[in-house]
Amino acid sequence: MASVTGLTFLALCLPFLGAIIAPAVVRYLGHNAAWPLALFPALVFLHFAGFLPAIAAGHSIQGGFDWVPSLGLRFSWLLDGLSLTFALLITGIGTLIVLYAGGYLKGHVDLGRFFSFIFLFMGSMLGLVVSDSFLTLFVFWELTSITSFLLIGFDHQREAARRAALQALVVTGGGGLLLLAGLLLIWQITGAADMSGLLKAGGTLRESPLYLAALILILGGAFTKSAQFPFHFWLPNAMEAPTPVSAYLHSATMVKAGVYLLMRLNPAMGGTMAWQTILPLFGAATLLVGTLLAVRQTDLKLKLAYTTVSSLGLLVLLTGFGSDYAIEAAVLYLVAHSLFKGALFMVAGIVDHETGTRDITRLGGLRAAMPLTFAAALVAAISMGGLPPAFGFLAKEEIYAALAGASVWSIALTVIAVAGNALMFAIAFAVALKPFLGARVETPRHPHEAPSLLWLGPVVLAVLGLVAALFSGLWHAYISSPMASAVSGKAMEISVSLVPHIGMPLLLSALTVLIGLFVYWKLDRARFLMSVVLRHLGPGPDRGFDGLISGLVRLSHVISRVLQPGRLEIYVAVTFLCLAAMLLLPPVLHGELPAVPSWPDMQWHEAVIFLIAVIGLGAVVMARDRLTAIVSLGIQGFAVAVIFLLFGAPDLSFTQFMVETLSVVILALVMTRLRLSASDRRPPLQMLLHAVLAAACGLGFGLLLLKATQAPFDLTLTAFFNQYSKLIAHGSNVVNVIIVDFRGTDTLGEIAVVTITGLAILALIRIRAGGERKLAANDPDLDEKMEAERR
Repeated sequence: MASVTGLTFLALCLPFLGAIIAPAVVRYLGHNAAWPLALFPALVFLHFAGFLPAIAAGHSIQGGFDWVPSLGLRFSWLLDGLSLTFALLITGIGTLIVLYAGGYLKGHVDLGRFFSFIFLFMGSMLGLVVSDSFLTLFVFWELTSITSFLLIGFDHQREAARRAALQALVVTGGGGLLLLAGLLLIWQITGAADMSGLLKAGGTLRESPLYLAALILILGGAFTKSAQFPFHFWLPNAMEAPTPVSAYLHSATMVKAGVYLLMRLNPAMGGTMAWQTILPLFGAATLLVGTLLAVRQTDLKLKLAYTTVSSLGLLVLLTGFGSDYAIEAAVLYLVAHSLFKGALFMVAGIVDHETGTRDITRLGGLRAAMPLTFAAALVAAISMGGLPPAFGFLAKEEIYAALAGASVWSIALTVIAVAGNALMFAIAFAVALKPFLGARVETPRHPHEAPSLLWLGPVVLAVLGLVAALFSGLWHAYISSPMASAVSGKAMEISVSLVPHIGMPLLLSALTVLIGLFVYWKLDRARFLMSVVLRHLGPGPDRGFDGLISGLVRLSHVISRVLQPGRLEIYVAVTFLCLAAMLLLPPVLHGELPAVPSWPDMQWHEAVIFLIAVIGLGAVVMARDRLTAIVSLGIQGFAVAVIFLLFGAPDLSFTQFMVETLSVVILALVMTRLRLSASDRRPPLQMLLHAVLAAACGLGFGLLLLKATQAPFDLTLTAFFNQYSKLIAHGSNVVNVIIVDFRGTDTLGEIAVVTITGLAILALIRIRAGGERKLAANDPDLDEKMEAERR
């Protein structure tokens, strides 16, 4: 187990190691660096593939390291059918994406930076899906948002890319905060700080009165990450990223993180009325919105992006539906979607790379020039359209077997699923056929078959979609069934094959194909109708996001002008007001005022010292100029130093004398170098307000000290320092030992603060002196004027 834990930890670190060395490898090998760099995810894939027999046998594998054991916080991971399938998709497709990026971005000046970003993204997503503890899951969840921001905004010279990156970060980052609140609430309800513990405490969570609040918070994180309506708008805009990012983002990584989370939490939070209502409703709305918006597009990547939105909606719908068939359908469709969508996105990138355009209306007749790319596109489209002998056919059959029923709810969801799948059928074959069939259309570049780095990825994924369907029994045993068991929380065995379900599922599948063929035939007309409908609907959520950000910026300016007016006296006054409130309000509101002490018996010389302190206070208040006030302020410190001396603390007294002397000297020096008015020119009302604040702060500190001194004195630390100062630190002066040894780091920090302050003052004086020399060059009488001001 120790060796497995160590190897798994190393495997999780390999993508981050790849991110570190990628720029150096690219510097020496250029775009061919993709071949050795692809070994990093390939090795991780092989490592996780080694767990397939154990997971298929029904085992789960856990490991990790303690971080804060007292709080139950660990860096831990959990491998079962769900997390292992995601890990294989992330690393397997990630290997192909690294190779594809080497060809697609050949000659790009920032190829090394791109590889670093893609490896960081890969490592973040991999860490997310295998995380067991809430802590590590949330950390990697946010890392996927940050790294996707870097990838989407990779071409940062373009404003559209910067806007899309910011939009994705704001939407998914905001959802991440909701997720954090939800995880903390679940921790509070169940006491579980990891997924494995939560899965055992599902009953406690579902029966809690806070269940609905926790569910809404979790769904906020999942829906924003997986682009559910009305948060779907950020995902198509993310197409501003280079095509390798789009292919990876949509097939195996970030957009499926929300779906992964819902599947992971299904055994603990599923089965309730809220779960089985909210998820299908939002999933059905997202399915329809995504497919209808995809019909309107002419850009190949945007058409595929909107179908990703609809596919995510379908996955959420199935996850929330609640039946065993629905779980099986969700598992099958998730894997099928990863394979065909990754392949089709890479095909769209190849078409763009070799022809110079992605506009479907400006493409045609590419089959002869790009036969291998056309074959990969056709096979992937067959899977996306749900036709045999592709794996997508198995998924579609299981979807209809799950949803078909006699209830109004089942009928409504079935109608939506048929409509959505039919539109996806039409769009799949529009992407796969229209650019390649028909008459040859002139394109900005002369088309030809792509190099091996580009066609390898789509061909492998397309063929894998066929292999998974043809050998479905073996695939289900090692992939589908363990994954479905993890999602449902009980042992499940999937047996669907290329032999169709006889009955309603087969009829619905045939109806889907017929509707899809009709929409494909009338695609131009459907695109026009959707444009008219959207024009009448007006601005959508995307435009609303711009309005929200613009309003937030304006509100920030208003708040900044109120809270940051640029006047130091206001900042100081607010600081002291808050300080006075913190000191005075708690004891007054809770009735915990200290007892009034009796007047102490003092010797006459002690009373004189206190009288000198009071006279010094009066001198400060009555001083007519700032320099006199500073000098008078030192009287307070000297009086306190004498009191220390009288009460048997000569070392503290000496320190106090030195501090007060230096403070007065430094303040006087600074005051003479700054161009300030000689006297205080505040209006009477402002002076009264400041006096009240000063008195309130003084009263608050006085009450705090009285309360502290009236509490029983704990001699534990006194005894400890007396006992160990000589023994451990070899010092007889207990105070010095405390400062230098026991509190050495604290003392070092104080010294650093004083040093930095001194350097800042020195810099200000030098800047001031330099400014005076420049002014003197332009004004010969400046020295006389400044001297007069000082006097």
